[in-house]
Amino acid sequence: MIADFILYLCAIKSKTMHIAVAGNIGSGKSTLTQLLAKHYGWEARFEAVDHNPYLEDYYRDIYRWSFNLEVFFLKERFRDLIDIAKADHTIIQDRTIYEGVYVFMENNKAMGHLSDRDYETFMELFDQMMTVVRVPDLMIYLRASVPHLVGNIQKRGRDYEQSIQLEYLQNLNERYDDFIYHKYPGKVMTVEKDQLDYLNNPKDLAQIIDRIDSNLFGLFSPLTSNT
Repeated sequence: MIADFILYLCAIKSKTMHIAVAGNIGSGKSTLTQLLAKHYGWEARFEAVDHNPYLEDYYRDIYRWSFNLEVFFLKERFRDLIDIAKADHTIIQDRTIYEGVYVFMENNKAMGHLSDRDYETFMELFDQMMTVVRVPDLMIYLRASVPHLVGNIQKRGRDYEQSIQLEYLQNLNERYDDFIYHKYPGKVMTVEKDQLDYLNNPKDLAQIIDRIDSNLFGLFSPLTSNT
């Protein structure tokens, strides 16, 4: 047991990794990212959504500005991947380029906000970008029901989120499942979020940490399956 623990510490300190936290709006990505960064001594990286210069135009005329908005997000997320690849330490990232494309951009297209021409151009650009980067060492997928998401959204009280419709959240949930289980090529650890409160319950956080240790370092047995 002591030998395992020593190996565990050495592995954490010596291996540079890219860890990602994925999940729908209100699933608890930012909270878990902060907690894991503190526990492991990793750098936490968050997406600066509010800095997109197309946001105001997008909400005024969604069809006209959807392509511009999505390309800007793609450019920023690609730059994050390049920076992470150059880092000499482990980084844990809240939301990735993959979700931006396979969940949110695909949803924009399905809602009629992107033309076929713009969609094809966007996907060709994304595919080219993917030839020069690698997937994260581990993606932690926070899977949550719509009622759980709504409860978290209401609790944190962000004005711009209060008008989000239940149908929209359900649609994103379905796209997340399709992305994670059918399109994403990397290693995934699914966390069923509804019954967990890792912010206020140390045992819930410890359960997730045990599973991460098992997935990354082959130490300890995960308490639940990795599917």
